[in-house]
Amino acid sequence: MSTSTNVSAHHQTIFRKNTDSERPKLMKYTAAQIAAILEGDVVGDPNATVSKLSKIEEGTSGSLTFLSNPKYNNYIYTTQATITIVNASFTPEGPLTTTLIQVEDAYLAFTKLLQFYDQARKGSKVGIEQPAVISDHSTYGEGFYLGSFSYIGTNVQMGANVKIYPNCYVGDNVTLGDDVTLFAGSKVYHDCIIGSGCVIHSNAVVGADGFGFAPEKDGSYSKIPQIGNVILEDLVEVGASTTIDRATMGSTIIRKGVKLDNQIQIAHNVEIGEDTVIAAQTGIAGSTKIGKNCVIGGQVGFAGHITVGNNVRIQAQSGVGRNVKDGEILQGSPAFTYNDYSKSYVHFKNLPKIVHEIEAIKTNINTKNNKNG
Repeated sequence: MSTSTNVSAHHQTIFRKNTDSERPKLMKYTAAQIAAILEGDVVGDPNATVSKLSKIEEGTSGSLTFLSNPKYNNYIYTTQATITIVNASFTPEGPLTTTLIQVEDAYLAFTKLLQFYDQARKGSKVGIEQPAVISDHSTYGEGFYLGSFSYIGTNVQMGANVKIYPNCYVGDNVTLGDDVTLFAGSKVYHDCIIGSGCVIHSNAVVGADGFGFAPEKDGSYSKIPQIGNVILEDLVEVGASTTIDRATMGSTIIRKGVKLDNQIQIAHNVEIGEDTVIAAQTGIAGSTKIGKNCVIGGQVGFAGHITVGNNVRIQAQSGVGRNVKDGEILQGSPAFTYNDYSKSYVHFKNLPKIVHEIEAIKTNINTKNNKNG
């Protein structure tokens, strides 16, 4: 974390809006320059120049595109894009008007350029807009941006290049590492720790109380205080309107590199392993542990207090109510092995026909028995 600066109401700087002339503009790049960035090889004109990005089927002069899916191969012979990034294994089967940049993985290479483009398009805001509230006892590093109507509590520690967009809330004793971005309307409750490079999208809530209530004899419920916190390790991305509850005691932990889609619910004391990705509307009940490098589809439901191993794949809308071993692929509700589900599904959709056939067999047997009797 870089050298911090103490903020006082008397020393806050007024954010100065960019004028049109100050807005960042994308530079023009040649095929040779792009190939150098991506460690690729140029096939065609190394001086071909681009200043925008496009899909291959919508390519125009001056645009850069990519081809990684063989289903789109036919477009490379008609695209008007000036430069196309392709896999090194791609071999043209006809004449091309586009200059090629051959790389090991065209999809990943284009993703890298999209990140660069996105950063240039957004620009780099700095300063503190007004009105905003930030405690005298909170600190931030270089390149700090705080949007209007945001609130920063007491003893908040923020690293370099932290960007907090309008209408955000950061509670007391929160730590934000370097290069953290909180988009408009996101909330980080007290005592939570957000690692470097994390992105929290609009209206996400990190650190709300876990769902803990004790039943009383009269049928009412008493709230169990949730005194833990949430820890996001480095490079975690949290989608819009996703909620991550604080632990009853200890920490709810989202490990390094985890990617969470929109509208996900993660309950108290859950732990998610490194580089696991989870699609929208998934719900994870309390104290469940999910391993690393898992891929979880949308609308999956996890029961509480179970353990899911590493490298697990779970298909969309599955319900997981048991422990899952490393490398399993699950589908269904309740979920069972993917291969068994696929075989069973053949019979599921034929159940009316199967029942009809069984009834016909029973009728035939009964008819024979009556004749023999």
